[in-house]
Amino acid sequence: MVFNGRPVKRMKRRITADLYDFLTFPSSINGGGPFRSSVRTFLSKHALLPPPSSLFPHLLTWQMMFRVGDLTDGSDSSPAVVCLDVVEEDVARSRSIYCDQCRVVGWSGHPVCGKRYHFIIKADGTSIGGYHKPCTCCGDVLHLSESRCKSCNHVTTSDDVEDWVYHQLEDTTHLLHGVVHTNGYGHLLRVNGREGGSQFLSGCHIMDFWDRLCKNLGVRKVSVMDVSKKYGLEYRLLHAITKGHPWYGDWGYEFGAGSFALTLDAYKMAVETLSSIPLSIFLSQGRKPRTHLQDLISFYQSLSERELVNIRDLFCFLKSLIHDAHKSSLRVDDSTKKHRSCASVVLCAWTRNDIERVEEAMFRVLRAVSGSNWVSWRALRGAVCKVGPPELLDYCLKELGGKVAADGMVVHTRCNPGSGAVEYRLESGGLSFNGVTSRSDPLFSNCQSEEHLLQDLRFLYQSLLHPQTMLSYGPQAKRDVAISAAAKLLDCKQFVKDYKPENLLSITNPSAINLSCQVELMDESDEYATNPPPELIVLSPNATISDLKLEASKAFQEVYLMFKRFQVEELLDYGGVDDSTQVKLLLGSTELVRVRGRCLGKNGLSRFRMERGIERWIVDCCCGAKDDDGERMLACDVCGVWQHTRCAGISDFDAVPARFVCCRCGSSSQVMKTSEHCKESDCC
Repeated sequence: MVFNGRPVKRMKRRITADLYDFLTFPSSINGGGPFRSSVRTFLSKHALLPPPSSLFPHLLTWQMMFRVGDLTDGSDSSPAVVCLDVVEEDVARSRSIYCDQCRVVGWSGHPVCGKRYHFIIKADGTSIGGYHKPCTCCGDVLHLSESRCKSCNHVTTSDDVEDWVYHQLEDTTHLLHGVVHTNGYGHLLRVNGREGGSQFLSGCHIMDFWDRLCKNLGVRKVSVMDVSKKYGLEYRLLHAITKGHPWYGDWGYEFGAGSFALTLDAYKMAVETLSSIPLSIFLSQGRKPRTHLQDLISFYQSLSERELVNIRDLFCFLKSLIHDAHKSSLRVDDSTKKHRSCASVVLCAWTRNDIERVEEAMFRVLRAVSGSNWVSWRALRGAVCKVGPPELLDYCLKELGGKVAADGMVVHTRCNPGSGAVEYRLESGGLSFNGVTSRSDPLFSNCQSEEHLLQDLRFLYQSLLHPQTMLSYGPQAKRDVAISAAAKLLDCKQFVKDYKPENLLSITNPSAINLSCQVELMDESDEYATNPPPELIVLSPNATISDLKLEASKAFQEVYLMFKRFQVEELLDYGGVDDSTQVKLLLGSTELVRVRGRCLGKNGLSRFRMERGIERWIVDCCCGAKDDDGERMLACDVCGVWQHTRCAGISDFDAVPARFVCCRCGSSSQVMKTSEHCKESDCC
């Protein structure tokens, strides 16, 4: 975790230098094998197992310490320190056997794995595997070995300590919380960068670290439920409009499963439909009075050096301004250097005489304006459009504030309080009055501050993107399509990255035989068929069929609770082959092999058959959904089938009616059971 809750004593420089750098670790990819074996090697090599972990052998907590950044800057201060907790959870003895995340992403048919590994960076300056915890009565800090609080005399039981540990696994303030099952399938539950409480790490830093870690450990697939917010907005909608994919897509996360039976094609079409809406339809409103939306769009079109044609162009430009404004507020010197650099580039493109000619034309226009009238950016640009090329006009307009004309008059600029447009006029002297500022700053910081830009972003988001607040505009059919597209993007929350570790293994260890082993169980009915994903097994070049059976048995025994006594008995598609036959001679370049076997003495293990649990429930909603997708559902008390509350016409669940019409059996049913598996997750 990043120590950012209270002032922390810095580690000595020589000690910090011995720590791995969080921003680069792991620097190389380990091609040693699948996740089930790589994670053990990784922990034994890099992590420590503190003594308190022995109190709960089913919740072993490993620790790794990192420094943030290197020590090459020559400063005397030590870098910040980050602690990664890796909690090794024994699922058979866990309070929660089944995985809700597997259910909603489409992996509910996987058997229950024997272990889950939680990778956690806490945000409050403490460690899950530390030696201390707060007293449940008075809050004073106790050593885990102490059973009685010295302050209030409260007796802490082992159940209290265990409750505290489990509470850490459910905490929503973690900077990072990812969980990976032994079969290599995992879930990114939480990412919180600077906006989420981190003092030193951005969301990108954390995601880079998580991505490198997953590659090093041989993780197979990772899902994330994107309900992230940035600037107080639904970021999966905003980022999809500007980049065509969610924020997590920058690290290779792609569409995994859409709520309400939405498909990948529907997602892509929604992105394209909403982002390509032309801005012209908002500007052409006949003779109606101009609105704030129209003025805002026109203002940013006038600021941009390239034409803003559609919604994607507008939001991309606005986000770039916010990014530049944020950087400028952090590093004013860099902003000044950039401005000077831009000026030198312009002077190389045009001569000083070209610039002075355009400026003099602008002075003449401003002198011609009577009284105290202001001239808008767009009007002034249009009046001198024949004096020079567009690029030169834009440059001169940005530099015009604070310029002094030959007669001593000074150009003043302001942001129009009604429309937000940049305006100019000539005045005597250089003092500001009535909220008007004379500046040479090309971005007019009084109207281009980060706070002002964020205010405009939120207004445009609510007006143009969000389906519930989208402003009315014509034609109505176009607006209906936009609302439908925006709703689809909000309904697509599940994204998955496929790391394909088998491809990496073939590169790092080309001489080994890497097989994806698919298993079938004997004496199992189709109704209760267990269908685990194929397991990756690594064999030596001279391995035999007997070795293949042995390694396949060990792999599934190690991964799944139900397969603790699993034995492979035959190799499918190759019946009658002697066990002494070499695998490479029989299979050649084949990468997938099917085996069949049986689980000996599987009585009592049926509850570990699937991550969805032992209950037999059916989802059959009118939207087309056939499985749990994390959205709120209710069950018909007549046919027992689950369907979405939204599809049943229930939009406000707090005011749910006593009865609803089942979309499957058509009966009027009483609302008996409800379910919602959505687990929230925050972004950078």
